[in-house]
Amino acid sequence: MKITKVAPWLISGPRPYLETAEDSTPSNREYVFVEVSTDEGVTGWGEVTGTTHTANRAVCAVIGHLSEFLEGEDPTHIERIWNKIFRTFTYMGSRGASTSAISGIDIALWDIRGKIQGLPIYEFFGGPVRESVPVYCHPEDGSTVELSAQHAKAIVEAGQTAFKVDPWYPHHPEELHGYLTGKLTAEAENHGVAVIAAMREAVGPDIEILIDCHGRFDVPTAIRLANALQPYNIFWFEEPVPVESYAALKQVKESVGVPICVGERLHTRWDFLPVLEGGLADFIMPDVTWTGGITELKKIATMAEAYYIPISPHDASGPINVIAGAQVMITVPNHYRVETSRASLSAYDAFIDHPVDLRGDAVYLSDLPGLGFELDRGYLAAHALDGYAG
Repeated sequence: MKITKVAPWLISGPRPYLETAEDSTPSNREYVFVEVSTDEGVTGWGEVTGTTHTANRAVCAVIGHLSEFLEGEDPTHIERIWNKIFRTFTYMGSRGASTSAISGIDIALWDIRGKIQGLPIYEFFGGPVRESVPVYCHPEDGSTVELSAQHAKAIVEAGQTAFKVDPWYPHHPEELHGYLTGKLTAEAENHGVAVIAAMREAVGPDIEILIDCHGRFDVPTAIRLANALQPYNIFWFEEPVPVESYAALKQVKESVGVPICVGERLHTRWDFLPVLEGGLADFIMPDVTWTGGITELKKIATMAEAYYIPISPHDASGPINVIAGAQVMITVPNHYRVETSRASLSAYDAFIDHPVDLRGDAVYLSDLPGLGFELDRGYLAAHALDGYAG
């Protein structure tokens, strides 16, 4: 069996969460799926969805150029292909867009391998160590403290036991122009603390509340915010400072009394090694569609296991992101939870041949081969952006 084509699909599809709490109709967002075709008619699917339109188009371009590079390769030689792609970018930067491209292709190759052998991907990693994969989700964004508390209570009533929220709005005005000051207004800081206090009161003491800082604060701001939230028993404080400085992360870690989580913007095991060796985080959260795919996620999880650090894959995109992460995490002893968007994942139904099996706060994987579902090619073709239809 040989690879004949690697193609990106850039799709406009339903957002898995509401744009605002007051909006009852989910708006669309862009998704990037990767299709790997073979000369025997077996096709694999991956995903590389980014957070901006520019990033999506950049990674599509990289994937498109890799098609001829991989033509004729045996798709079951996954480790060889991973390294072949990774090393070809050494002189221009082996992290970022290049690693995202590797991720989507790698996931698709594992999908192919599962289909060839009639097995779900998790069977290639030693089989499951648990019946299902626990998840956490996000409440709808609340414009007021009261609405935020209501949305938190609603997802708990839907059966979720953990949720994540970024409570600090508005962001600093200069961020709109791409400049990161690292600060917030006093009003925004106080609003965020009030939101978390109200959420904790609404859901009680047993629900895990995770805080996302989106890597945008300077060191003193991050320390001040973490300490302000400590009385509300937050489960983790995520990406308190920009990802570029391990020194800044170390300073925050040593100055706060809450657990730290990092990793959605770290690429490959080499980026995670300083975090683990330096004791810079209590949780790590690599994204399977950005950090290097299924192959790399399993390696990172094993590294973290040696340090007794839980791993909790990030998910900011579509159904393959969730399920690819879950396929690995069901085999991982040191897994915490897989991130999902909302308490219901029904928005993904448009893309796939059957819904994600989400029950309460856990995803259940089937014994179907590969990822366990197929993307709806007709839907993709009807919603592909011009020039990006595979």
